[in-house]
Amino acid sequence: MAGKGLEGIVAASTRLSDVKGDVGELIYCGYNINELAGKVSYEEVVHLLHYGHLPNKKELAHLKAKLAEERDLPQGVIDIIQKLPKTTPPMHALRTVVSALGCFDPECDNDSMDSQREKAMRLIARIPIAMAYFHRARQGKTLLPPDHSLSEAANFLYLIDGEKPSAEKENTLDLCYVLHADHGMNASTFSARVTIATLSDMYSAITSAIGTLKGPLHGGANEGVIKMLKEIGSLDKVDAYVQECLAQKKKIMGIGHRVYKTLDPRAPHLKRMAQILSAKLGEPKWIQMSDRIAEIMLTQKHLHANVDFYSATVYYSLDIPTDLFTPIFAIARTSGWTAHVLEQLQDNRLIRPQSEYIGPVGLKVTPIEQR
Repeated sequence: MAGKGLEGIVAASTRLSDVKGDVGELIYCGYNINELAGKVSYEEVVHLLHYGHLPNKKELAHLKAKLAEERDLPQGVIDIIQKLPKTTPPMHALRTVVSALGCFDPECDNDSMDSQREKAMRLIARIPIAMAYFHRARQGKTLLPPDHSLSEAANFLYLIDGEKPSAEKENTLDLCYVLHADHGMNASTFSARVTIATLSDMYSAITSAIGTLKGPLHGGANEGVIKMLKEIGSLDKVDAYVQECLAQKKKIMGIGHRVYKTLDPRAPHLKRMAQILSAKLGEPKWIQMSDRIAEIMLTQKHLHANVDFYSATVYYSLDIPTDLFTPIFAIARTSGWTAHVLEQLQDNRLIRPQSEYIGPVGLKVTPIEQR
């Protein structure tokens, strides 16, 4: 019998990524994440996940040109974005807009593999534009045309800030994208594969993934971390806050992981960035508070910080609004989601697990007058 939440069950074979929870390793197509982080760009990782190898200069230039070419949103989708209530939570907006993108794509239900690959690239290119446009629209600001000369990370920052980012800011977000691009059979990836396994369409699969990522037990945790740090307020209040949470058995956001039994291999890269950014901004308290929480939780509960724990401080230090933290996770993970969808289609079988019935049996119907 399967463990609760399908724990321990292998749902698919994949060549895309491997999470070795017992030793704290993350592999993309044969490359340890520590080998990739800081050495390759997000676009190179997109190529790796979709074509199985790191690109040469010509291949990378072709991919960048393709993504830039696909950035422009249909006017009908822009109209929908502008009509959404300004109070709409960004993940709600993203889920709705991705679904709408399918309505404006005449190739939506074309199930040829060439068409599926085209739609994958279209989504990787357009999801960041959609999120940036929603953010500007809710502020009443003009929607800027994408800058096709900029990288994926730089263009997103340009569209939300209205100015081209510094190289440091671009490189920081690019590294975050690399670290978030894929992560084995996580909940949102499983959702995408379940949806496409029915031979639904690419847009439906990615909409399913976004709806799954939205939950606070998955992608929503990074937003919870910064809320927790703000609630604590200062370093001298950390110990009392953590002890109270432990006494009440309340979850500490960003600590522990369903798969990793040791340190999340992505966390040290984000921690290092958080330290650098905090020092430059002259506001070290966020990283100091984070380090103290991590120390207490490791000492007392033998639980390590995960990727959300430090990514929250990194995004906050980049002046990115808190409610865009999870959408940024979705922007990066779209490369992995779409790669998994394509992989599922190449050797597809409907994903249809069984359930164990634990309800009553043998009941008899009582006439309605006697109930």
